[in-house]
Amino acid sequence: ALLLPLSGPHSNLGQAFLNAAQLALFHFADKEFELIPQDTMGTSLGAADAAALAIGDGASLILGPLFSSSVTAIKDAVIAAGISVISFSNDRDVASKNIFTMGFLPSEQVERMVGFAFKKGLRNFALLAPENRYGEEVSRTFSLMANRLGITVTNVAFYDPNSLDFGPVVRNLADYDKRRKNLIEQRKMLAERDDEIAKIALKKLENLQTLGDLPFDALMVADGGERLQAIAALLPYYDIDPKKTRLLGTELWDNKNLTSEPALAGGWFVAPPKKERQSFIKNYIEMYGSAPPRLATLAYDATALAAVFVKSDGSFDPAELTTPEGFGGRDGIFRFSTQGYSNRGLSVYEIEERNVKVIEKAPSSFKGLTD
Repeated sequence: ALLLPLSGPHSNLGQAFLNAAQLALFHFADKEFELIPQDTMGTSLGAADAAALAIGDGASLILGPLFSSSVTAIKDAVIAAGISVISFSNDRDVASKNIFTMGFLPSEQVERMVGFAFKKGLRNFALLAPENRYGEEVSRTFSLMANRLGITVTNVAFYDPNSLDFGPVVRNLADYDKRRKNLIEQRKMLAERDDEIAKIALKKLENLQTLGDLPFDALMVADGGERLQAIAALLPYYDIDPKKTRLLGTELWDNKNLTSEPALAGGWFVAPPKKERQSFIKNYIEMYGSAPPRLATLAYDATALAAVFVKSDGSFDPAELTTPEGFGGRDGIFRFSTQGYSNRGLSVYEIEERNVKVIEKAPSSFKGLTD
């Protein structure tokens, strides 16, 4: 069974996931494999009803649902029925022994990004994140990485993701008022001295906005899309200089439109490798006439796994999903832990003007890597 929001506000995403799943069927499944879509309507109640229908139809495996709240809503029913789930959620907390999550974990992305930055010599970090579960997970992982690597997290700031004005939080993060006051006082002191050395020093201060270094040399902005663009534009305005402070991002930065934002140039972010995804996008466009949304690869890979591991008699052994070697998917290598959440091989990218380049490739296998 495939549980997706085929009606309601997320129906376009649900339909794209269904398209991707059907594409995987074309590539991997035999004629005995049957995929039964069930509409969750994008709600917890709808997911519970869809799971009940799937169980009643005799499904041996459930793919989906998409949202963590929907996974939680079906948990008791699928456990009672002895059915495994490969969901599309990125919430580690909803994973368990027989409920697997395909989504890209924020924690794994932070670990990869901070670990790379540490390797490149950065030691003092700040975090700007939305005040929601995603931001909380990123912040929690930052704290864990600080303990693991011995880095210093000097500033952590949260903002309302529904806000239209991020100025106050960026201004406060930049300690702008204090640094601006320092500059004004220094200029005043030099002007009062009125000697040649003071005049030279005063000349050097002419083009500065503030005076005094920031306590961090790396800033992670854990967001994407229009919010990231709005925040990025404010950073130089409040004198967080991208040339002095390395900007870091998560997979949410994986959007070619962001290369047009000057403040993000030189920033690093992590995301899955692109080679296999490009092949998937090409096949999807050929089949359906339009480009798929970013996360549609999850439905393709989940359906491919189901086609391979569900046996001809309908039985399914969830232990086969936790092989340490993992699998090669449309987003590179991935595997499931025994706790149900996914591990992925991630590349590190750097944003250039109008371009993005790989600066460290994703691993090609899990050999030697830990969960």
